[in-house]
Formats: sequence, structure tokens, C-alpha cells
Amino acid sequence: MTAVALATACAVIFGTADFFGGLATRRSRVLAVVVCSQLGGMVLVLALMPFLPGIASSGALLWGMASGVAGGLGIVLFYRGLAMGKMSVVAPITATTAMAVPVLFGLLAGERPSVLALSGVVLGLLAVMLVSREPGGSAGLTLGPVLNALASGAGFGGFFILLKLAPADAGLWPLVGARIASIALVAALAVATRRSMRPAAGSWRVTIAAGVLDMAANVLFLLAAQRGMLILVTVLVSLYPASTLLLARYVLGERLSSTQIAGVGCALGAIALIAAS
Repeated sequence: MTAVALATACAVIFGTADFFGGLATRRSRVLAVVVCSQLGGMVLVLALMPFLPGIASSGALLWGMASGVAGGLGIVLFYRGLAMGKMSVVAPITATTAMAVPVLFGLLAGERPSVLALSGVVLGLLAVMLVSREPGGSAGLTLGPVLNALASGAGFGGFFILLKLAPADAGLWPLVGARIASIALVAALAVATRRSMRPAAGSWRVTIAAGVLDMAANVLFLLAAQRGMLILVTVLVSLYPASTLLLARYVLGERLSSTQIAGVGCALGAIALIAAS
């Protein structure tokens, strides 16, 4: 499969994982969902190791662990931002920053997409801002939540960059390192704050499903990043909120705003432009 196809599939699965994660957090404690879902993801990546073998070098594990710390901090800061401010403010800033950081890194590293592909990148940035925004998003815009959202987005963007920097022959070992680090980080946070890591009854299946889908998306991202430019792969992957919105619309019956519908349209346009480049 091409990098574009892998990244697009990754976005769809990431969005589905977020949908299941959202259902899980409605039924159980957030930190319990994060820890247990990531354990489920670890089981999947270990099961896939024989089919996607690689060299277990120190570089593979260290880059992976660094990405896991960045992603884990991104998650913690994201939830902290949600506690401080409105979702309609925090989510679009986080999502846009998570896309912009790898794009800037790719440009500085010498990646030069075509004009058509760059048009898709710009449209993708617009799409992420639109699909992540809820009505009334400009209200309650204060410095604290904004800075927290920027830091959270930088953490997520760092996750993508650090995985890209892992050795090309590492196979799935960077994801093993990433998961070890992120599980340890979130578990330590749960212990420090005396939060239970046991999901509520009835939430196990959806929690594990979220973790397995999240890891499947991580695998697809790693494969895509090994085959294509970080700029284009990250932009396509960052369109995942569109699939989350569509699942919420057709499974839960939630209504989408005109802004979010426009964002979904921009996302489809961004995919088409990057694929055609």
C-alpha cells in the first residue's frame, strides 16, 4: 500500500478508536480507560511482531519511548485543558497544533511536497480546525486553556515526529517502546493522584476495543511514515476527527453543525489533493 492509503486508513481507524474511547470514558474513569486501553494495544502489537519483524536496537526502543512520553504528556495535558476550559476551544487548538508541529519539522528537515500536495496540507489544516470546533467556540477564550492546548498539541505532534525518527529497519519495536513509556507515565500519574485504574463494570469491552484500534492506527502510521513524507502523512492522519464525527452522527444520532459539515468536506478535499499529487 502507498503512504497515502496507509495514512488515510490510519485516520479512519484513529477516529474510530477515539469514538470507542469516548464511549468508554462515559462509563468509567478517564485514567482507568487510558491505562487499560493501552494495555490492550500492547497485546496487539506483540501479536503482530512476527508478521512485521524488525531489529530491536537501542535506537528503536529509545525513539519509541521518547514518542510514548510525548504522546502520554499530550493526553494528560489535553484532559487537563478540557478541565480548565471549553472543549470547543481546547480541541481545535490541540488538533491544529498537533498537525502544524510535524509540518513545520518536515519543512525544516528538507521535505518539499508539490504545490498540489501543499494545497492539500492547507486544506487539511482548515479541515481540522472546522471539524474540531463546536458552536460558541470563541466564548470563554482565556490564556490558561489556550496555552495548555498548545502544549498538548505539541506533545501529540512530537509523538509523530519521534516515531518518524526511529530506524527504518526497526519494525514495530518503536511502538513497543512507546507503549511501555506511556503506560508507565499514566500509571504513575494515577498512583500519584490516587486514582483507580480499574474500569467500571460493563466498560471492559469498549475500553479494550479503543486500545486495539488505537494501536492498529499507530501501526499504520509507522508504516506510512516509513514510506512517505512526514508532512503529508501527518496531515492525512490528523483528519481523524472527521471519522469520529461521522460515527457520532450515524451511530449515536448526534447532530453536526454546518461548520463541522464543512470541515468534513475540506477533509475529503485534502485527501483528494494529496492523493493526486
